[in-house]
Amino acid sequence: MLTAGQILQLIRHGTCRTRKELIAYTGLSRSTITERVDRLIEAGYIHESGVGTSGGGRPPSVLDVDATNRLVLVADLGASHARVALTDLAARPMAEEHAEIRIDRGPEAVLSWIRQAFQRLLDRSGRTSAQVCGIGMDLPGSVDHNSGRVIRSFLMPGWDDYPIGAALREAFDLPVLVENDANAMAFGEWWSYWRRSRSLLLLKVSTGIGTGIVLDGQIYRGVEDAAGNIGHVRLQESDDRVCTCGSRGCVASLASGHALASNLGKQTSREVVRLVQAGDPTAIALTQEAGRTVGVVLATAVSLLNPAVLVLAGDMAETGEHYLTGIRESVYRRSLPYTTRNLEIVNSSLGDRAGIVGTAVLVIEHVLSPAAVDAALAGPPRTNAV
Repeated sequence: MLTAGQILQLIRHGTCRTRKELIAYTGLSRSTITERVDRLIEAGYIHESGVGTSGGGRPPSVLDVDATNRLVLVADLGASHARVALTDLAARPMAEEHAEIRIDRGPEAVLSWIRQAFQRLLDRSGRTSAQVCGIGMDLPGSVDHNSGRVIRSFLMPGWDDYPIGAALREAFDLPVLVENDANAMAFGEWWSYWRRSRSLLLLKVSTGIGTGIVLDGQIYRGVEDAAGNIGHVRLQESDDRVCTCGSRGCVASLASGHALASNLGKQTSREVVRLVQAGDPTAIALTQEAGRTVGVVLATAVSLLNPAVLVLAGDMAETGEHYLTGIRESVYRRSLPYTTRNLEIVNSSLGDRAGIVGTAVLVIEHVLSPAAVDAALAGPPRTNAV
């Protein structure tokens, strides 16, 4: 016997669009399907969005997810920026806000800003917190996916083991998902543009360097939730430059946005991007060389994972083809031809919204999962439907 939450998945994924199709597909009785569907409609998960083709007699009502009845709040944090958004259950933004805020100010200051920004988004859109069903946050560090605590980040002093979920639930008593930023961006790119691809590898190069991996529609996090730390692979241990992790010769100390900025006498990776966009020959040459350096490690990743897509994201994606050209040179030169013959190496399509989209979709997948839906239906009835 399929539960109401499982029936919802058939509707969400387009497997069944009408009650008649649900009966035929599941083998359940008409009365059982009617009961499940009615409960989902009453709780605001689905609605009747039109009529289907009639096989004779009255045309059937088409069932679809009610994407606007529940909302999601998400925050995307970088080393020096924060972006928050209010989305519907199709990950469509209803309101957004961006600020230059350094994550090394610490969790209390940053999370205080996020809580206030969330409330501003709700006020601006005329919605209430009662209509929000989940919260998501991505940040530049390794995250214990179960507890929502930061395991380790070299860019986030004071955040290690901080109870992020509990801090956000002080203002919003809701499920809180915390994810690594590169993972969220990879999932956002995959969900938006590459869902037909079984594997995607995303390289985020901004202040630091991180990698997100999507395999068969799922984020691959590794045994210790630490997969993707490509920025701390050591290439030149004799190099004088010290990485944020304390080691020498890491990829991040050689090819990150911070490393490029230091080489050019600048403070931030965004300043490097502006120089490249202005056609500065030194900045362009160093950016291409940085891409080649990262490409050395990526060639190994390509040989191991054989991805369909390799996406460059973060500030360095805004250099156009320059950083990407360096990556392509190394990857194609150092990989076997048959592992790269169908590989697409591209810049991010979502740009600085990749983290927002990916985090929103992760929350949506969680709150609309069969277990979460069945638990919600078993609880007290909602009184906050739009």
